[in-house]
Amino acid sequence: MTRTPDREDKEGWESLVEEASEGSLAPSPELERAMREAADAVEVREAGARGGGAGPEGEADPRALEAELGVLRDRHLRLQADFENFRRRALKERAEAFEFGHQNLVKDLVPTVDNLGRAIEHARRSGGGDFAGLLQGVELVLRELASVLGKHGVERIDPQGEPFDPSVHEAMAQREDDTKATGTVVQVLEPGYSLRARLIRPARVIVSKRSADAAPEGTARKPAGDNE
Repeated sequence: MTRTPDREDKEGWESLVEEASEGSLAPSPELERAMREAADAVEVREAGARGGGAGPEGEADPRALEAELGVLRDRHLRLQADFENFRRRALKERAEAFEFGHQNLVKDLVPTVDNLGRAIEHARRSGGGDFAGLLQGVELVLRELASVLGKHGVERIDPQGEPFDPSVHEAMAQREDDTKATGTVVQVLEPGYSLRARLIRPARVIVSKRSADAAPEGTARKPAGDNE
């Protein structure tokens, strides 16, 4: 069984934190040693300043301070210039992303637009008589368009026969249908679309409901003429 350490077992800053939280910070060897080291460091720094560039009265040399100030000022100016360059570059990249972020989508859609133009031109040359060819061309364009959208993360929402989901469906009307459970999508007026799991447009649907004389769901309707 593991023994819970008491105060005598704890060392360093952990014991200091406990004592401070209890309202009194008792002297400890660790604290006294840290204070002595800090005081020694301050004395060494002051002695170095007096011995390195001291003036006639033991003060720091103004020329050394001026040189140090110049170095700091130069460093500050360089940092400010770097930040300004970064800010301008970020703004430029953001503007380019807004202007040309959909470049790949447009590039993939161009062949689809070309095929649609070819289908229309073929229908015009045939004098409108080749409806089968026009239909095949339009169907081809639709398949290509769906493929391009899927490549860019667009998914079609077609909930025919599925339970109504208000998070991705929009009910436009209700229709009595005793053959399906209440709240089932019986007709899709417009399919919905999502972009990488983000809803772009909900599917507009018609939802089923029970008729007034229908038996409750889960029970069988009693045949006509059966009095038992």
